[in-house]
Amino acid sequence: MNKNLPLISIIIPVYNRENFIKESVLSVLNQTYKNFELIVYDDGSRDNTEKIMNKIISIYHQYNIRYFKSKKNNGPSFARNRGVELSNGEFIAFLDSDDLWLKNKLKIQVEEMVKNNWDICQTDEIWIRNGKRINPQKKHKKISGMIFEKALKLCIVSPSAVMMRKNLFLELGGFDENLPACEDYDLWLRISLKIPIYLIERKLVIKRGGHEDQLSKTIPHLDRFRIYSIGKILKTNNLTEEQKNLAISELLNKCNIYLKGVKKRGLLDEAKKIERLYLSYVIKKDH
Repeated sequence: MNKNLPLISIIIPVYNRENFIKESVLSVLNQTYKNFELIVYDDGSRDNTEKIMNKIISIYHQYNIRYFKSKKNNGPSFARNRGVELSNGEFIAFLDSDDLWLKNKLKIQVEEMVKNNWDICQTDEIWIRNGKRINPQKKHKKISGMIFEKALKLCIVSPSAVMMRKNLFLELGGFDENLPACEDYDLWLRISLKIPIYLIERKLVIKRGGHEDQLSKTIPHLDRFRIYSIGKILKTNNLTEEQKNLAISELLNKCNIYLKGVKKRGLLDEAKKIERLYLSYVIKKDH
């Protein structure tokens, strides 16, 4: 391996994933591109994750693997941000602890990053749900370039598929630690507002889902976090007029959907809060 090739810091945040973490780590160690460091940041697991990681480190001691564990569970944003703080690479790549990489993922991605002088890109992926391969819906199809408009509607960037320059991540302040979920949606919005997010149209990630401990199943009403994220970027006043109009339209759309849900569930305080936000942006849109 050419030592002039850039060091990639790989961050795996993990919380109670004893059934997945070994496979995920091995998918990193099996990469054809070897100039990497692997940082596994354990967000306070209470299962056998630590024991499994210690065994992996003892067996694969020739690799640069570091394992850290927080005393309590702080959420995925905290774990990823701490992992980046501990990293040394020019590039960073995230891998969720239930996902896998195909063996050429890093090599193909870093070569494209260097050749094209990209700041951030992602690859395509294979979706597995409950052990079976599925085809993503048309709305989930990834696009390349200035993706802000589509990124407003739903999260079309996958953390496990992304590689970016570390200085870009630090410049934007990393993941928002106030968010217990949709923290990736929030970061991709902030990035796509400013620069292109490129796509390598090769399926180099296996994205596994359907298990009971996924955040989308354990944390209700996820649209409230997306509403927060859109409201946050609108407050910065760093948007073009077109971006501002797109953001307000999507915020109103998400408020409408969320409002119907909370009213149906009798969450009157939450409904009043969303109604106030909705009305404030209706007024801005009309003026």
